[in-house]
Amino acid sequence: MAMDETAGQSRDSSSTSSFGFNKRRAEGKDKSDRPKKNPQLKERKLNPTNTIAYVQILGTGMDTQDTSPSVLLFFDKQRFIFNAGEGLQRFCTEHKIKLSKIDHIFLSRVCSETAGGLPGLLLTLAGMGEEGYSVKIWGPSDLNFLVGAMKSFIPHATMVHTQSFGRTAISDAAENVTAPNKAADPIVLVNDEVVKISAILLQPHCSQKSQIKPGEMSVLYICELPELMGKFDPKKAVALGLKPGPKFSELQHGKSVKSDRLDIMVHPSDVMDPPVPGPIVFLVDCPTESHIQELLSIECLDGYYTEVSGNLSESTKMVNCVIHLGPSSVVNSPDYQKWMKKFGSAQHIMAGHEKKNLEVPILKSSARVASRLNYLCPQFFPARGFLSLQHLNYSASNDPNSSEGSTLKICESIPAENLLKFTLRPYAQLGLDRSHIPIPIGHSQVIDELHSEIPEIAGAAQTVSEFWQGLKVSKELLTTSNNNRVLLEEPWLTENTLPGCLENVRRDDLEIVLLGTGSSQPSKYRNVSSVYINLFSKGSLLLDCGEGTLGQLKRRYGVDGADDAIRNLKCVWISHIHADHHTGLARVLALRRDLLKAVPHEPLLVIGPRQLKRYLDAYQRLEDLDMQFLDCRSTTEDSWDTFAGDNKSDNNGSSPESPTHSNAKNGTLFARGSRMQSYLRQPGSPVDHSAAYPFLRRLNKILGEAGLEALISFPVVHCPQAFGIVLKAAERVNSVGKVIPGWKIVYSGDTRPCQELVDACRGATVLIHEATFEDGLVDEAIARNHSTTKEAIEVGNSAGAYRIILTHFSQRYPKIPVFDETHMHKTCIAFDMMSINIADLPVLPRVLPYLKLLFRNELAVDESDDIIEALVL
Repeated sequence: MAMDETAGQSRDSSSTSSFGFNKRRAEGKDKSDRPKKNPQLKERKLNPTNTIAYVQILGTGMDTQDTSPSVLLFFDKQRFIFNAGEGLQRFCTEHKIKLSKIDHIFLSRVCSETAGGLPGLLLTLAGMGEEGYSVKIWGPSDLNFLVGAMKSFIPHATMVHTQSFGRTAISDAAENVTAPNKAADPIVLVNDEVVKISAILLQPHCSQKSQIKPGEMSVLYICELPELMGKFDPKKAVALGLKPGPKFSELQHGKSVKSDRLDIMVHPSDVMDPPVPGPIVFLVDCPTESHIQELLSIECLDGYYTEVSGNLSESTKMVNCVIHLGPSSVVNSPDYQKWMKKFGSAQHIMAGHEKKNLEVPILKSSARVASRLNYLCPQFFPARGFLSLQHLNYSASNDPNSSEGSTLKICESIPAENLLKFTLRPYAQLGLDRSHIPIPIGHSQVIDELHSEIPEIAGAAQTVSEFWQGLKVSKELLTTSNNNRVLLEEPWLTENTLPGCLENVRRDDLEIVLLGTGSSQPSKYRNVSSVYINLFSKGSLLLDCGEGTLGQLKRRYGVDGADDAIRNLKCVWISHIHADHHTGLARVLALRRDLLKAVPHEPLLVIGPRQLKRYLDAYQRLEDLDMQFLDCRSTTEDSWDTFAGDNKSDNNGSSPESPTHSNAKNGTLFARGSRMQSYLRQPGSPVDHSAAYPFLRRLNKILGEAGLEALISFPVVHCPQAFGIVLKAAERVNSVGKVIPGWKIVYSGDTRPCQELVDACRGATVLIHEATFEDGLVDEAIARNHSTTKEAIEVGNSAGAYRIILTHFSQRYPKIPVFDETHMHKTCIAFDMMSINIADLPVLPRVLPYLKLLFRNELAVDESDDIIEALVL
């Protein structure tokens, strides 16, 4: 790879280091350096007799209620998944479900709730092996909109195997199956010797079909296994005068033969046991009550209705299992319950969200880590990993949406549980199988195991808790020392001196929550990138929004608390177009839209690279995301200065007290003229600043309401249009009239160390810096334009940052990365759900040795091995 060096000279005379980087990757010219892949569908040799077949609930989102569960239809040689919401890939890694064995993915609706995990899954599969893997994706005609949107950041070759069905006027994105004569007629999608899968479109009942919007179409899938011939009985054949030989084989293949000893014809039914019926499974997604009316009117379902006491005709097909994906409020309605009863003795499994599932963490591995971290340091890790319905004041009898508490139930059913199976074959075992449902564990059990494993952890937890008492005393001494110039004996507290912004700081000023701290793809212990900036009563911001961000918010704040956090979002900022930094955005925006539907509000402002706008614009053809977009290039310091100057001359801009003008009066936040800034100004990428002015005015207003003085993007060295961000709080005045400066947070995004970043970090209160690789892997860091642990710390040290938080760790570090403690005097390692209050920043580095103790028995193995095993083996 062609390498180059940044002009990485720090302005500090003490720093003389320069940093190498991959110039071709930074400029987006490295695609030709990598071998082209052409992901292919797997070729399977099918087994019609299938010794094992079942459907299984994959409980993605059951504990967080942020996404639709998936359903696995399993055969010896074929696998089908229905719905691929956010977290599916992480779920399969956790439970060792091999995604490379999946041949087809079916969507019951096309929206962020059911398809949010598709982009990451497709990219992961495409990157495996020499040619990559692919799956066939099926969905109603709305799938075309999703495919068109994903092509803005996913290679086209990865998505060639997509097929929509139903009537559509669009044919350029996904191949379209011939539409049925009637909208409610079944459409056969798969029909081989193993299974027949048909789809029936379900649309909301309305007077004019043209009023149906994209995303409102749902699907009822019918999975029918073929009938198997009964067992051949040779004794019956001999009794009918047949000699052992070829005629035995002919009878087993359905042919009649003439008896060798008797003047009769012997038919297969004379010598074969009764045929084994082919089980039938329905998957029904009825998202609203307006869909129920359409469901009740589907005539082609009449052949599957048996009623409880009805007489079965020869043409009636017996349905064995019905999995209901609709919400409890819909499936518990009287009309829906009556429809369920038409299937007679079929087993009904209710897979809609139920409150009782909140107590059972789906990602048990990360829940155990969260529980241990909470025990050691609840101040930085308030989420215990396990929710309790007692704390939620929940009772099934008081929940009208619960299948347990409902008084409207007419048809018997069971609630879905994670990994619950319904066996289809062997036929003798037809029915529910609970043996794979995970055994519940709780916080107390995890802590008992921790005490047994690390006996000294109790003393460590007590020591950590005493830091906060020491912090209180030291701050009092610091106030005295500042007045009397007395030297303190607390170097951890006064490292680089306590910043003025922390003087009399309130706990409701700022909280930094690391929602995702891993890189590339979700893994067992770390989700992908997202940082939640909690400004409490003044709102909040999201910096990056990788897949599963909403689920992480719900694990941190609870289901209702996360909904409040989404309602109070002021804006979302995305660093670059790589999927691990933005594929959770659509789900967050869709939820906010729904939560605020009945409340006057403005669209959410999304700030990101220009490629992200192409994706969001295309996606909004599928579902309205209720957002406005602002290019990161319009929020650089140069852009803000131009905006301030134009507004001043036009006299129609923001007030002198606005964030823009306060930036100007305080001088630049960082210097211009470094080498990487030239990449931002390449020919062919002009920025029309004036078009962004309405959004900048609105952003100014948002910042003012949030108590922020500045939000500034700056270019970094990773890929084209990659950015970091500076957030600067407004100054405040204390009770005696003293002006206290505002805090400053810098987030690096993904980057090599570079001068723009160093300059942006000058005087930062907190630097959140990616540290993908350990120090010994600097060549790999350069090739991929990431940073090592030591490099990230050097950036913070050279710029005088008060505290450094390292994040975005490679999967080779499953729980805690490799680091040299000698460099960590002002630094801490981030973990998922780590919540750092600004008032606790002085304590932050002191906790690190105890975190290392917590993971002392963990080997620094490459967790990507787990991912590969889940995907391939």
